[in-house]
Amino acid sequence: MIRVRIAAGLLAVATLTAATACSTSDQPTHAKGTTAAVASPAAMASTRPTETLKPLLQQALPNVKGKTFTSAIVDFPPDASALPHRHGQAFVYAYVLEGTVRSQLDGKPATTYHQGDNWVEQPGAHHVLTENTSRTKPAKLLVVFVSNTGAKLKIDDPKS
Repeated sequence: MIRVRIAAGLLAVATLTAATACSTSDQPTHAKGTTAAVASPAAMASTRPTETLKPLLQQALPNVKGKTFTSAIVDFPPDASALPHRHGQAFVYAYVLEGTVRSQLDGKPATTYHQGDNWVEQPGAHHVLTENTSRTKPAKLLVVFVSNTGAKLKIDDPKS
């Protein structure tokens, strides 16, 4: 019950922050650009598509020195998957806006999340699986990070 309240509270904060940022001029700077894995045409033919992350808002937390709140949209094209990764020491909240996503953290079973579902990832968690379960429809997440200011939000595992 407490996790549901925390998740609902984070979603409310993300929604209010995004709405407020769009409606006033003295708001913090919006993060710009998208990040996506880049592969050669030959590599793309033999691998699954990857996700793209589009930051919406980045704001230093005024009452928590050294921490930043970031909200982002993560798009998964049909049949896309993310490389295994970590989010450093960030606390992560994910909410499925569209489609169906399968996710697995190291040491836990894989879980399938549908539109309206959500989950959290503790700092240092190893995300071993994230994928769009559909081969024909996109999936989309709203992701909120509470991270160390200046830290990378996603660190892919080194190639083995």
